[in-house]
This record gives sequence, C-alpha cells and structure tokens, in this order.
Amino acid sequence: MQIKILDDKKALGQAAAEHAAKSLRAVLRENCVARVVAATGASQFEFLDSLTSATDVDWNRVELFHLDEYVGLPATHPASFRKYILERIILRTGIGLKTGIGHKTGITQYHLLDGEGDPEEVAKRVGSELISRPIDIAFVGIGENGHLAFNDPPADFASEEPYLVVQLDEACRKQQVNEGWFSQLADVPMRAISMSIRQILRAKEIIAVVPEERKARAVQACLEEEISPLAPASALRNHPNATLYLDRDSAALLKASKRSVSQGLFREDNL
Repeated sequence: MQIKILDDKKALGQAAAEHAAKSLRAVLRENCVARVVAATGASQFEFLDSLTSATDVDWNRVELFHLDEYVGLPATHPASFRKYILERIILRTGIGLKTGIGHKTGITQYHLLDGEGDPEEVAKRVGSELISRPIDIAFVGIGENGHLAFNDPPADFASEEPYLVVQLDEACRKQQVNEGWFSQLADVPMRAISMSIRQILRAKEIIAVVPEERKARAVQACLEEEISPLAPASALRNHPNATLYLDRDSAALLKASKRSVSQGLFREDNL
C-alpha cells in the first residue's frame, strides 16, 4: 500500500481527486466504460467536491455503485446514502442523466442500494450487477472503529458474496450521530447493506480518503497492527494497487517515517 500525507483535509481531497481523475481518464482511454464504487460520509466531502468538478473526465461513460446503505432508511432522510450519492455525485456530474454510454449500450449507469426494500433481495440483485464485470476503481474511507464500508469489527474476511446484510456496532452508530446525520443513537438503524471486504479488494485500484484526528487511532491500527478482522480496513494492505490519503491529523499516531510532511507535499511509503 502507498501512503500519501497532506497538510490538511482540503489539500488531501484535492490530491486524491487529481489521482482519481487521472485514473478514470486512463481507464476510459482503454475501455468504453469505467466501473466505479464510491464511499459516502463526511470524510469524503472535500474529495468528492473536487472530483466532481473535474471537467476532463467523461462522466457519461462512468458506471457507479456505492459501498453501503442503511436498512429501513428512506431515500429522503438526510443520512441516506442514496440521497448522498444522488446529490454529491450523480446530479453534479450528470452520470446517467445525459445521452451517454448508458443510452447507447443499455448499461445502467448507477446502481443504488434501496434501503427500504428487502435487504437480502437488494444485496443479491445489485450484487449480481456489481460482479458482472470487473470494478476499475473503488473510492473508500475508514471508520473510527476501523470499519471498511459497513464491515464493523470483527469483519467477515471470508465471505465471497458481493454485498452482505450486516449488524452495525455501537461505535459505528455513535459516529453517525457525532457527524450530525442523526439526532440520537436510537435513530441510527441497527442494520445495513454493505459491500463485503473481499468484493472491495477485487477492485483493480483502491483510493482511500481518510482525514481528521478522529480517524487517527483507526489509521494506526489498520496500518501498524496485525491484518485482522478486528481492524477491518487493515485488509487494504493486501491489495496490490491501493493508495491511502491522510492529512496531518489522521496520520498523527503513525510512526515518524510515515508522517513526515514538507511544505504541503506528501511523503510516500510502501507497506
């Protein structure tokens, strides 16, 4: 895994977005469609703001999936990841809304996880679309408890299913309250549909965007401790083409060799 550390989350978001746009352009030079998985949450704001502003990416040739969704939450709820994906990616880029590759080939350009449907059926249906062809790039984050997507510890490292219906632990649910998505813990759903660890690792490239001090302990555990279901995002270290973007705050607990930053530029290390 390659680590890139920036001064702050704005610089992190811009650098990660430039990387993502470059990767998307490279895929689109070789293929008619780029198949992408996107993370949601407050940690992705700066990254997605910068990426969706890229004018040199042909968004009409991008096919989009997302990592997870709460079970039972309507798409109108502020915390809905369908709402997030629509507002922060689809409507900003026009994916699937203009005359593009989807209209020419019959490809559905975005696949939203319906949290109000039967979760097992939704997982199976969208999962079948997901595995129909390889995923080119996955954009992911890391939770405060080290989760990857909604795979809370101890995560299932063995399942071959593309999506799982999972129980959310209390630390994960508290994070959602602290980020302002819900007013109280009781409002946070207990279950979610989540892309599995093995499915995330099947992406040809992974770009992980993890800013802020509240993620520092999880980053340390995932990078410096044993690769383990107890630190789900540690699985990223098994991927041959993964890049982790941190800022000074999220990298604060890492060994000095990994957190040296000079004049706003990043330092690269290979794990």
